[in-house]
Amino acid sequence: MAWFVTALYNIVITDETGEHAGSARLLQTDRPHILDTIFPNLCDGVPPTGPTVREITRFCLARRLKARERLATRNRLVSALVEYALSNGILTYTGVAEWAWFQQILAFGWECLPLGLPDNNDPRGLSAMQINIGPDTPNLLRQSGIFAQIHLMDLDCAAA
Repeated sequence: MAWFVTALYNIVITDETGEHAGSARLLQTDRPHILDTIFPNLCDGVPPTGPTVREITRFCLARRLKARERLATRNRLVSALVEYALSNGILTYTGVAEWAWFQQILAFGWECLPLGLPDNNDPRGLSAMQINIGPDTPNLLRQSGIFAQIHLMDLDCAAA
């Protein structure tokens, strides 16, 4: 497996053949982003923004993966998000998730806080969250069996 971070703030996990296995996009929050433009109603107040905050969007696992592979890829992707944050001064991630997925994210063991109540008018129960990242985050995720030490590879460096 390989992990890549592109200049456009995408984290991509590939399988041993180089095929996409999972990915997430990270949006800067000091410009318009999804939580403040499309889903501000999901927050009780103003969502966190700034140079140390990124919004996670398009968290995606390849549909072709079997259940065990999906779980392993999810864990690697979460680990990559943490490694990226710790390496780049990111202190907070924000995001929107359907209620079932949000409950899983809360159970990972890291510091994840709801930014408001779920949208009861939406059958998916969309919810906004804030995930704080600190030096203890890898250990918190390791306790729940999620974190695996990885090394990010910058795609620009990989191409050289």
